[in-house]
Amino acid sequence: LITMKTSTFDLQVQTQNIGESVTIKCDQIQDRQYSLAWFKQSFGKLPQLVVRASDSGERFGPTFDQRFRVSSNEGRFDLNIINTMEEDTGTYFCMRVKDNVADFGTGTLLLFSGETSQMRTLTEMDVKSGKSVTLQCSVQTLHCSEDHSVYWFRHESGESDPGIIFTHGNRSDQCKKSSETVSPTQSCIYKLPKNNLSLSDAGTYYCAVAACGEILFGNGTKLHVKESNVWIVAALSLFSVISVIVIVVLAVLLLKKQQKDTDAVNYAALNFAKKPPPSRTPRTKQTQDIYSQVRVR
Repeated sequence: LITMKTSTFDLQVQTQNIGESVTIKCDQIQDRQYSLAWFKQSFGKLPQLVVRASDSGERFGPTFDQRFRVSSNEGRFDLNIINTMEEDTGTYFCMRVKDNVADFGTGTLLLFSGETSQMRTLTEMDVKSGKSVTLQCSVQTLHCSEDHSVYWFRHESGESDPGIIFTHGNRSDQCKKSSETVSPTQSCIYKLPKNNLSLSDAGTYYCAVAACGEILFGNGTKLHVKESNVWIVAALSLFSVISVIVIVVLAVLLLKKQQKDTDAVNYAALNFAKKPPPSRTPRTKQTQDIYSQVRVR
């Protein structure tokens, strides 16, 4: 019995031109306690052993012994594919095994530039942060009866390769034929809801459908997330409330000051000055006699 442990890392996407060589890096480090291996999972198929390394040497799978090599320098276990072909498309997993416990590392989806160029149109959408939006992706119908897998990719600005953010595994009921398509071939519409958007959700979103050994890319949506003005409105509202409170407080203080000034004036009007008391020492009167002489003839 082997216990499987999935990786906590996201699935990476690596694009390449057909005919070129490619190196897929493994996040596992070689150790004598572990047995390292690479697995490949094609769309709609079971995983296949690419190569397994142990103390006894490297052993490649039946169909991976010609163009596949392993770089084991400095403890690395990277997978090299020489002269890539279209059939090399798929997801590659690096795994280590110890005591019947298989620990998967980061998975890498290998695509080729010819496939990614099948994206047809790119629409743009402006949404404010905190809002919700439902992204739609249209893909031409695959003419086969097998179940298909749907992948959602997001390509952020400044990144060379897109990253997988969501998958629908073996869900044929996700496809709804659109009667409004102008193309003579019918398309399937896939939806991806995004709630409570933030600035980190900005980027180009598109989907891909894998079935019957093929992968088809749908139209993309470039999502612009703008800073919401909710905080600005809240700040202005708070400022208005504070301003009203300050005005009321100042009005009350001014009214109290005017009341105090009125009381002081009334008190001064009733405060009459007293007449100083008369001096106890009476003032001495000075008399002067005036004499006149009258002569009678």
